[in-house]
Amino acid sequence: GTWSARLPSAISSLVMMLLLGDTLMKWPGKDIPYPRRTAVVGALAFALSPLVLIWSRIAVSDALLCSTLGVSLLLNWRSYVNPLKNDWYLGWLVLGLSVLTKGPVSIVLTGMTFILFGFIQQDYLTIIRRIKPFKGLCITFLVSFPWYLAELFVEGKPFWDSFFGYHNFQRLTTVVNSHSQPWWFFIMMLLIASFPFTPFLIIGLFKYFTSFFKSFRQYSIPKPEQSLINFTGSWLTSVFLLFTLAATKLPSYWLPAVPASAIIIALIASKKDKIEDQQLVAHSITAFVLLLFAIIFTLPGTWLPLLNDPEMPNLANQLIDSRIIANARIILYLSSFIAFYNLLKIKDKSIYLIQFPLIIFHFLVMLPMWNLTDTLRQKPVRQIAENIVLSKNKNEPIAMVGIRKPSLHFYTKELIIYESNDKKSLVNLSDRLRSEYRHYGSKPSPKFIGRDSSTVLIAIDTQTSSLSHWQGLEPQEIVRIGIYRVWRLKRTNLERRETLLRSQGISSDWRMPRNERF
Repeated sequence: GTWSARLPSAISSLVMMLLLGDTLMKWPGKDIPYPRRTAVVGALAFALSPLVLIWSRIAVSDALLCSTLGVSLLLNWRSYVNPLKNDWYLGWLVLGLSVLTKGPVSIVLTGMTFILFGFIQQDYLTIIRRIKPFKGLCITFLVSFPWYLAELFVEGKPFWDSFFGYHNFQRLTTVVNSHSQPWWFFIMMLLIASFPFTPFLIIGLFKYFTSFFKSFRQYSIPKPEQSLINFTGSWLTSVFLLFTLAATKLPSYWLPAVPASAIIIALIASKKDKIEDQQLVAHSITAFVLLLFAIIFTLPGTWLPLLNDPEMPNLANQLIDSRIIANARIILYLSSFIAFYNLLKIKDKSIYLIQFPLIIFHFLVMLPMWNLTDTLRQKPVRQIAENIVLSKNKNEPIAMVGIRKPSLHFYTKELIIYESNDKKSLVNLSDRLRSEYRHYGSKPSPKFIGRDSSTVLIAIDTQTSSLSHWQGLEPQEIVRIGIYRVWRLKRTNLERRETLLRSQGISSDWRMPRNERF
């Protein structure tokens, strides 16, 4: 079910959180008086990141990539710090799992991170000797290559073209699926992903880049056990450079940088050296940002009407009727009060006290918000799936047009024909029912999708059903739930409409290759 589908994302983020805290507790660096507190701050800075809160609860591979890459990088850095333990191979083994998760991007980011780190440390030879990258890449290759070879053997050229050509090379060099963003997109993501502790991250990055440019001339190189901030700075910079240069940009691409951000925040917030003035500024900005957001939630009427999602038309009203806005307001005022109280303390300004209300924020705001959006957005899909399973005749094909939800296939365990809401999509649907040859069912022998049935079940949303070319088809309405309807449509009616549209010059294009085909 959906719980188990999301479980890998949740577990991977938990593992990342624990190793991050363990690393900070064992090697916090100099001028850190309370390593355990620093470890808690770092682990929570990661876990409470808005990006982590979202992607750790959904069934996509981004959280797993973040965890496997992050664990691999930290284990390799720990081998550099503590070579006597002789467990250098662990990081490369986990890197193999990361390559299995999303491809060679993990190797690229690992290489960039250690190139930058070696430069700032001026110690390439020691790094190479301790982490053993040449032997390590062989381990990574042995872990990941057999699956790619097997997949290539089974699927052949389509796998090569789709996975390596489209999802790796094309996403780097061209804009894929309209995911184009300006060059400063990941600067914005950097600010959002570490909310509300971004000021501490900015101070840490300033410190990192100061050390980086000092590398051009003689400066005091930190010992390996003192180099964590330089390593995480190189890690974050590598993610920023690679995905800023990529043509396709998505918010989830920043997720692998969040563990590095969390470590930097923890180290800067906990240091007791010459940066007290900068810490004071960071505490001040954090306090005012929390107060600003508390005020925003005090005035929901100014921004709630701006929420406009066709899949959740009643979201604003539902939020007003729930306690979510009130809970958010109270918790943010409490966090801002603690943040301002921190400013009055002469010493020992720590952000972990601010983080505890944000944990409560997760339970009283984020989870109810998640449940509400699930009720409005996904529950209707589950309900129409149940009705489709109960109503479906033997060999009757199923289609979904307009708003296309891949989860309908997940819930029904049936083959679903997905098409958009325009005229060409109607022509495509009719033609596919007549001509498409597919492998499906418990015995996956190839057969035509629609030849054995005179009707088709169609899941259609309200907006699509109001379009002129989808009207007048004389459907039998099986059920109406939320914005969705389930129609039983005679294929002869659909084919007559297809013939009319073809006479207007509209032809089918479903046989043409489409990388983003549902």
